[in-house]
Amino acid sequence: MIKLKLTLYISGQTQKSAHTVKQLKKICDEDSQRTYDIEIIDVLKNPQIAEEKKILATPTLVRELPLPLCRIIGDLSNKEKVLWGLNLTPIETERE
Repeated sequence: MIKLKLTLYISGQTQKSAHTVKQLKKICDEDSQRTYDIEIIDVLKNPQIAEEKKILATPTLVRELPLPLCRIIGDLSNKEKVLWGLNLTPIETERE
C-alpha cells in the first residue's frame, strides 16, 4: 500500500478550519488504496513554519511525499478535485 505525507496549513481554531480538517480526514478515510500521514499546522501558532514553507494563504494542503510536492489552496469539499490537485488518480488493480 502506498503511504503519503500530507501537511494541512490552517489559520486558527475556526469553524472553517475545523470543516477543512474534517473534509481532509473524510477523503483520506475513504481511500482504501493508500495510507496517509497527516500533519496539521496552525500558522497563527507557528508563523515561522508558514514563512519557511512559503504558505501565503490558508487553508493550504501540501503533498510532501511522494515527490513532487503538490499544493492545493482553498476549499477541500470536492474529493475528485482534491485528488486531482494532489496528482492522486485512482490506482487500477492488476488483472489476472
